[in-house]
Amino acid sequence: MPLLRILALLLCACTGAVAAAHPPPPAAHVDADGPYVFRKGHTLQARWVCDDRVVSRRLRHADTAVQLPPACGYPHALTLSPPRSAGTAVLPATPRIVALSDIHGQYGLLRQLLRANQVIDAGDRWNLGSDTLVVAGDVFDRGPQVTEAFWLLYSLQQQAQAAGGAVHFVLGNHETMVLYDDLRYVNPKYLRSAQLLGMSYPQLYGAGSVIGQWLRTRPVLLRIGDTLFLHGGISPQALQMALNPDATNAAYQASLGTAKAEVKANPVTAPLYDGKTSPIWYRGYFDGHMDTPGVQHLLQQLGLQRIVVGHTSMPHVSSFHDGRIIAIDSSIKNGENGELLFIEDGKLSRGLLDGSRVPLVEGQPQRDD
Repeated sequence: MPLLRILALLLCACTGAVAAAHPPPPAAHVDADGPYVFRKGHTLQARWVCDDRVVSRRLRHADTAVQLPPACGYPHALTLSPPRSAGTAVLPATPRIVALSDIHGQYGLLRQLLRANQVIDAGDRWNLGSDTLVVAGDVFDRGPQVTEAFWLLYSLQQQAQAAGGAVHFVLGNHETMVLYDDLRYVNPKYLRSAQLLGMSYPQLYGAGSVIGQWLRTRPVLLRIGDTLFLHGGISPQALQMALNPDATNAAYQASLGTAKAEVKANPVTAPLYDGKTSPIWYRGYFDGHMDTPGVQHLLQQLGLQRIVVGHTSMPHVSSFHDGRIIAIDSSIKNGENGELLFIEDGKLSRGLLDGSRVPLVEGQPQRDD
């Protein structure tokens, strides 16, 4: 290939990479978004964007839950609870776990999938009794209903706890990206909402907001019985992080919202955000960087039966490395299809969009050349 041709291709590639690092322009109009709820002393301030106009409501609160009726955006009334502290990273086994990941603003598809598999009822309320739901990260970015998806999970967590069950949201790389102001994948709708509300998009999820506080208590590593749930994966370089999950979760929670350049430059936090080896970014189970004996040795060191991850998109919930790695990013982000993982007394299956249950797909790792 002529030298000038090579230089032209490199220039185009670099230009594209630079352009991709910038957020898109804001949308021209927002039909419905919200609520965004902020704590100010003994007052809760709720704000929506309805037909491109800001609607506000103030509520007095003490140390008890407060009811917030809908205005637009999320369609259900909300119970806003006082902030809670982060829980432990290690939980006992439970007979039934349902898991999914990488919702990316596809609230309609999320609701359809949960309803079809009877995780929620026709009114979008918790329907699994004492069972457990795990969402392995990435609600932010791409799709047009991020706000609704967060409030659904927030509400289901309350309802599940009241029923003796549990909902766990595990942080993904897109949660950390938005909170440190990397907005290259944000849906333009939300940049318009932020303009109208007079705040930056990350400020809408600041430490003083209800969802922002909630996110800052979510784990990155969650072990339930003999299964570890996380967004990306545990690389050999991150083994110590997985051996001390409570400390790792605390380190992530303390650093959320810190500027990207700062967390990357600090040798204490840089490993948490490394784009190749950190728990929120790792893809080595699928690209040939780890073979099956290597994965088996990793699980033996951690005392695990399996690791369940999102982040790496698949057409189906899939099993890798003889069932030791389960990939649950079923490409919900595309807005066309999605699947659930069921773990029931150690038996694994996947729940489809029509509510049927089928075996997991056997995935084949591909070497990254």
